[in-house]
Amino acid sequence: MKVITYEEFERVDLRSGTIVKAEEFLRAKKPAFKIWADFGDEIGVLQTSAQVTAHYTLESLVGMPIVGCVNLGEKNIAGFLSQFLLVGFSDKNGSICLVTVAPKAPNGKKMC
Repeated sequence: MKVITYEEFERVDLRSGTIVKAEEFLRAKKPAFKIWADFGDEIGVLQTSAQVTAHYTLESLVGMPIVGCVNLGEKNIAGFLSQFLLVGFSDKNGSICLVTVAPKAPNGKKMC
């Protein structure tokens, strides 16, 4: 484990959000969804691609409170612009389990 300073950790901008839209991502190499999340008035709605098809359906994702890293820059994934990283953990099979916010915090709150 690499130890970082608190100042380094503060640079990681993890925010609360709510998934507002999800679609299948047919052009992705591995099964994935296109996801749009609302991060509040300051940041707005951002989009990403996520390989979360093992544990989630499109219907179960919409309305879900999530955690996203919003300051990693943009990345082109199979022609789709990813604007944030949807945060999760791998289960024993390597499938992603999303980090959620319970009870729900307002969209856009920075993790502290």
